[in-house]
Amino acid sequence: MLINDIASPELAAYLFQYDSVFGPWPGSAVVENDVLHIDGHAIPMATSADLAELDLCDIDVLFECTGSDAAAANARCCIGKGVAQVIVSGPASWADSTLILGANADCFRGERIVSNGSCTTNALAPLLRLVDELFGVIGAQMTTVHCYTGSQPSVDQPRGDFARSRAAALSMVPTTTSAHRLLKDVLPHLAGLVEARAIRVPTASVSAIDLTVAVRNSRTEREMSEDLKRAVTSSAIIGWTDKPLVSVDLRARPESLVLCGTEISLARGGLLRLFGWYDNEWAFAARMLDMACYLRTKRDGGSDAVA
Repeated sequence: MLINDIASPELAAYLFQYDSVFGPWPGSAVVENDVLHIDGHAIPMATSADLAELDLCDIDVLFECTGSDAAAANARCCIGKGVAQVIVSGPASWADSTLILGANADCFRGERIVSNGSCTTNALAPLLRLVDELFGVIGAQMTTVHCYTGSQPSVDQPRGDFARSRAAALSMVPTTTSAHRLLKDVLPHLAGLVEARAIRVPTASVSAIDLTVAVRNSRTEREMSEDLKRAVTSSAIIGWTDKPLVSVDLRARPESLVLCGTEISLARGGLLRLFGWYDNEWAFAARMLDMACYLRTKRDGGSDAVA
């Protein structure tokens, strides 16, 4: 294992130990001779801007998490240095494919560079696939109520997007979501049927999806709710709650989406409304790890596990 970061090892250890959202790490995190020790686990660290300088011969899977303009070159460099698999922690049109667990991961055909999509795509796509399998999707409209992220400024600052130039923690900001364009890669048969938008809100953690679907095979509201609950009972991707939770209660939940049973409703004409929570950081990180394990299993000829 190796961590390569633009931050110094000491700063990386500090930011791991003291997290503004999840609180302090209960164990130890110290650096000695450029090795990060977390509760006795030793992880070598590097701070190279050029991956060609690194020895990657023992690296099987590499997470490309920089989000930088050099990400594509970095990924291809790693493949050239013998890394078996690169998983990108965000939308990447240059990746060989975009795979989402619970939606289209079973389409993996040995691609070396795979995008794990976005947190919202991981929340939306498995839900859309499930609803389509159970009831048939005619059309859908999704709004993600999304906490602010590092792409937004803390004070008003000129940017390309006028609304997203405003201070993140002071306003609700209507904007776009990458999930809208990623659906064509993940669920191409539904892409033209789904509209997706976002509202960035001044909370630091946990987002939500509000999805209204016109379904082909409508039943009673209770029957449809029971069908959905039954379908996700054993799922590691979609969870379920019948409790009156608020966003802070979902912090560190590992599922890509947690459906809220009390928020399900059915209007005339077969309009099904669904609402679910997702920890856009914690759950996405969990899917990165799950994707690495899944692709390794598939490369070794194993079963589909959490696809």
